[in-house]
Amino acid sequence: MTDVTSGKASRREWAGLAVIALPCMLYSMDLTVLNLATPHIAAQLNPTGLQLLWIVDIYGFMVAGALVTMGTLGDRIGRRRLLMIGAVAFGLASILAAFAPSAELLILARALLGLAAATLAPSTLSLISNMFHDEKQRRVAIGVWIASFSAGAAIGPVVGGVLLTWFWWGSVFLIAVPVMVLLLVLGPILLPEFRDENAGRIDIASATLSVAAVLLAIFGLKKFAESGIGAEAVASVVAGIVLGVLFVIRQRRLADPLVDLTLFRQPAFGAALSVNIFGFFAAFGSFLLIAQYLQLVLGLSPLAAGLWSVPSAVAFIVGSTVTPILAERLKPAHVMAAGLLVATLSFLALTGVFAPVSLPVLVAAGALMSLGLAPVFTLTTDVILSIAPPAKAGAASGLSETASEFGGALGIAVLGSVATAVYHSWMRGSELSTAVLAAAGDTAAAALTHAQSLPEPARGELSDAARVAFAQSFHAAAWVCVLVTLIAATICAAWLGRGRQGGGREVIQGAAAD
Repeated sequence: MTDVTSGKASRREWAGLAVIALPCMLYSMDLTVLNLATPHIAAQLNPTGLQLLWIVDIYGFMVAGALVTMGTLGDRIGRRRLLMIGAVAFGLASILAAFAPSAELLILARALLGLAAATLAPSTLSLISNMFHDEKQRRVAIGVWIASFSAGAAIGPVVGGVLLTWFWWGSVFLIAVPVMVLLLVLGPILLPEFRDENAGRIDIASATLSVAAVLLAIFGLKKFAESGIGAEAVASVVAGIVLGVLFVIRQRRLADPLVDLTLFRQPAFGAALSVNIFGFFAAFGSFLLIAQYLQLVLGLSPLAAGLWSVPSAVAFIVGSTVTPILAERLKPAHVMAAGLLVATLSFLALTGVFAPVSLPVLVAAGALMSLGLAPVFTLTTDVILSIAPPAKAGAASGLSETASEFGGALGIAVLGSVATAVYHSWMRGSELSTAVLAAAGDTAAAALTHAQSLPEPARGELSDAARVAFAQSFHAAAWVCVLVTLIAATICAAWLGRGRQGGGREVIQGAAAD
């Protein structure tokens, strides 16, 4: 129990934080282990290309679409209760996925996993706001919460590789079951319950609008990344924006809205969400391109590429752990701005302006990027939770996580489109014949695969051209990330840096006073 006289958390709260970290680690592990299992799933279930895409994507779609609704639901029925319900659902859906006999059933299981996962992030984050009232301790707790996601991402490829070496593909889903059982046992003992006693009933129309708006917008962005500007992508994004506008209009008219729009009256809240979006834009988009660069340009296997991404995840854990110490001594806004400038330097290294992007350069730049962005994600989350009243912490957590998902999807779409455009331009400018270019396909992966069927010297010419073109597209995307992180650093200085040195609430008051 929290010490009432000092406001400090006791051992029980810190033990509860360890319990909270379990589902967060599992959340990110479930994303990374599936990437390794995809070839095995394709061989066993024989899905169509579209079905395989849905097996991979439906999880993220359902998470993103349901975050706001689940965060608000936790405020109403109890955050611990929602977490326990989500744990049961996640465990059962994991078993269904592990033993799915068909691609259709696996897609259904992944959708249910996404819905269950949507309860985890807002429930755990909002519980932290209830358990840690002291400014410094809450910031440390948020750092641990964020680091747990990175730990899961680092562990995932290793655990997945071991399981897939000795067991069938379904084993990657079963690792969730013991974790969720442990959560169900320890959660009621160590985690407090909190609900908004004055909350009204959830407006079903608002919940439907929020889910549909986010799903359509992110689906459109992903189609934009995969296929470029097309009718389906544009229609999805436009429909998502229209439904989002209708959602906002409805919230303004309701006496008990799903999302409290008055939070946005404080400039620091919108600024923190914006910086969060920009940060995830750069992180998600670049992580995807780095993984491809490791394999397509440097020639590493998928498992080797996954293992070389571990230093970046470890750096993220270190950055999240060190952030509270830095924020005690410096303005949090200055720590965020400095972190963004560090990330900018890492992206400059990935543009190739300092040296060719070899494996050591890529690994070092990835680790530096994680060190720079970790304070951004930790402290923007702290600002968002600090502004929201305790009764609305779940809804604010849902908004924060939705912003993260949206920023990530936007980064993948925009950076992927920039990279694709530059790749095509370089390939057209190469000395390859029109017939070879047509047969090489639209991507570097397709070109390298096709090159294997050609005799020398055509094989080497096509392979070299594809690698050079992809490297140039990678550099162009890195320049976009340089611009994005500089914009985010400017927002930090303009909107989040007006308070006095110290806690997040001081920063907020300084920003809100203007």
